[in-house]
Amino acid sequence: MNVRELIADVKEHITEVEADEVDLASATLLDVREPSEVEGGIIPGALTIARGVLETNIENRVTDKDTPLIVYCASGVRSAFATHTLGQLGYSNVKSLIGGFNKWKDDGRPFDIPRTLSSDQYERYQRHVLLPEVGEAGQQKLFDAKILLLGAGGLGSPAALYLAAAGVGTIGVIDMDVVDRSNLQRQIMHSVTNIGMSKTESAKSRILSLNPDCDVILFNERLDATNVVDIISQFDLVVDGTDNFPTRYLLNDASVITHTPVVHGSIFRFEGQVTVLDPANGPCYRCMLPEPPPPELAPSCAEAGVLGVLPGIVGSLQALEAMKYVLEIGKPLIGRLLAFDSLEESFRTYEVRKNPDCPACGASAHPVIKEYDQYCLP
Repeated sequence: MNVRELIADVKEHITEVEADEVDLASATLLDVREPSEVEGGIIPGALTIARGVLETNIENRVTDKDTPLIVYCASGVRSAFATHTLGQLGYSNVKSLIGGFNKWKDDGRPFDIPRTLSSDQYERYQRHVLLPEVGEAGQQKLFDAKILLLGAGGLGSPAALYLAAAGVGTIGVIDMDVVDRSNLQRQIMHSVTNIGMSKTESAKSRILSLNPDCDVILFNERLDATNVVDIISQFDLVVDGTDNFPTRYLLNDASVITHTPVVHGSIFRFEGQVTVLDPANGPCYRCMLPEPPPPELAPSCAEAGVLGVLPGIVGSLQALEAMKYVLEIGKPLIGRLLAFDSLEESFRTYEVRKNPDCPACGASAHPVIKEYDQYCLP
């Protein structure tokens, strides 16, 4: 059997469809061309899985085997074989587009010039692309995301590294401290060679060594009432790695005013907490703690000790929550506080309700940006 005969035989066992029979509103189109071909145009809304990896990828991308699929390639040959293969894999409603993308385009039908991953990007982020909840579209969301790290210390270190590795396009880092030898027990973004360097510069160097495609914006300054609104307004999301109450309340009030969600994390000795504060959709920090505690009850303002690995766990959870928020997947920790006890190796989740009388986000609230330094021990 020659090639022509083989193609004819395959087409006898599949269903083909003309372009004018395709309903873009209801059909799920599957483009099986190579990534380099897709760069020249794609039928709007189509999924892309190259023919060479169809068998290993399709069940992750299309989980319901009764989904109506219309498969296309450049001219209709590869799609015929792909359609036949899908039938063998149990997909019950698959058709091949006659003439493929070339005929679709020549007929003047609508097509998009997609944002596609380069070959290097596809290789790097392939494990993301394979996830149906992420895919190329989700990876593009990560490329477009702008996330601010408030603090380049114990929590900011793992968060920064995982967000950079994931492909977050813009990472802001704000910290006015320098790298000290005592930081190295837990702040894994820094190293011995960076002692004495500003933490922001050290963070930038480490982030870019991991992912040179990141745009790293540095704020080597103290976050205060004069700059907090301007700084956080530049970002989609804040990952809060601060270790003191004055900054937490300052950040909270600014986030309410600017509608900027905050992934809050905190650690103390052997325990950690994570929550997502999105006042537009749930409680803010003041809903949990309306006012800062008095200085004598705020040991986080001083050095109280912490198990070195604990910030790695909590900071990684913050990075996870930030990515979920950007990708709009899963159930973020909005209205829930996740508490981790490392000695017990236990996680507990507590419900946090929005307080209608909250002084920051309540119905009659009028949040004001001000300093809270009086609540921190010198």
